[in-house]
Amino acid sequence: MTRRLFAVVRSRGPAWDPARPMEQQADWAGHAAFMRALFHDGFVRLVGPLEGTQDALLIVRAADVAEIEARLAEDCWSRLDLLRTTRIAPWQLRLGEIA
Repeated sequence: MTRRLFAVVRSRGPAWDPARPMEQQADWAGHAAFMRALFHDGFVRLVGPLEGTQDALLIVRAADVAEIEARLAEDCWSRLDLLRTTRIAPWQLRLGEIA
């Protein structure tokens, strides 16, 4: 199966409490453990919030969009409606490298 890079934007959902920092949102520990597991599995290569927005950017290596949607649906923050995937686009890395 050929795996390629994708840029994924996830945005805060309606359950996000803007009065609380990210680390104090519901089930932060579960979300953090889930993301670490995706990283160690090689699925997520880069991840982090986009400053000044309600979005996070993930660079993932996957076979297709369906794989990305299925894997991210397992995140407790998806089930709690704290994060929603709002954009997935194939990404071509032109300079640099991601292992």
